[in-house]
Amino acid sequence: MALQFLLNGLIEGSMIGLGAIGVTLTYAILRFSNFAHGDFMAWGAYSTLMLVGLIGSAVGTVAPIGPLSFGWPLILAGLGGMVFTGCLALLLDWLLFARLRARGQAIVVVMASFGASMALRNLLEFAFTSSPTYFSRKIQIARPIGLGIRITPDQTVLLGMTLVLVVGMHLLMTYSRTGREMKAVSQNPALARVVGIDLDRIVRMTWLIGGALASAAGLMVGVLVQIRPLMGLDMLLPMFAAAILGGIGSVPGAVLGGLVIGLSQAASVQLVGAEWRQAVAFVILVAVLLVRPTGLFGVQER
Repeated sequence: MALQFLLNGLIEGSMIGLGAIGVTLTYAILRFSNFAHGDFMAWGAYSTLMLVGLIGSAVGTVAPIGPLSFGWPLILAGLGGMVFTGCLALLLDWLLFARLRARGQAIVVVMASFGASMALRNLLEFAFTSSPTYFSRKIQIARPIGLGIRITPDQTVLLGMTLVLVVGMHLLMTYSRTGREMKAVSQNPALARVVGIDLDRIVRMTWLIGGALASAAGLMVGVLVQIRPLMGLDMLLPMFAAAILGGIGSVPGAVLGGLVIGLSQAASVQLVGAEWRQAVAFVILVAVLLVRPTGLFGVQER
């Protein structure tokens, strides 16, 4: 069991990394830190939970796929939750952030994101109360995979889901026209507009992608831990740390930063105690930034 923290850190880092992709894209393209991003995770988890009930009632009880506890209702509901949360992020931008960005006051947009965060969180508490809930209360048997490490079926599926989403994001950003346009806008919005890139479309895509990946991260937290209105707030600082550590604007950097933060937090639980887990992670963050202020994959602006 001595190396079990490696698996725990990998899983936690996957959750952080998925959420950090939205943070880094929002900052790189829209030029502001969205403190409501963590609450998109919570909304994604709760919307998925609601859809699980609706889909399960519509199709009846569906047997698990093979030995896994994931059934079709949860898979379909997870996809629906990603769509819903992406649309929620897009709606919030249309109602609030776009109007404030047009005034050219970045600090006002940041402060508005604080207010939006509290509003989204309080709406969840009003609708679902502050008591935690769960996708399933079944106790799974962890299977040994060697070196004293054990993994449950749900953890296996969620790690696979993370890999698929990260690879999909890499392919989107590297080979698609939209991905190349997003990179261009993040580097020089004025020049991107001059060469004919539709900035409004890129902004919409940024919100949709960020919200969808936040929902996927919220699904992971909900399946492996629990669902509650404050779950996004707890993940907010690690997500920002991962985005900064990886380099603002870099999707691979956000994922790698999330893994570094997750592994360091898991290791700190083993070495110095759970109460120091976030402190150890941020010590590593500061140490890396002292050596490379732009982060692991960031580029120095000129």
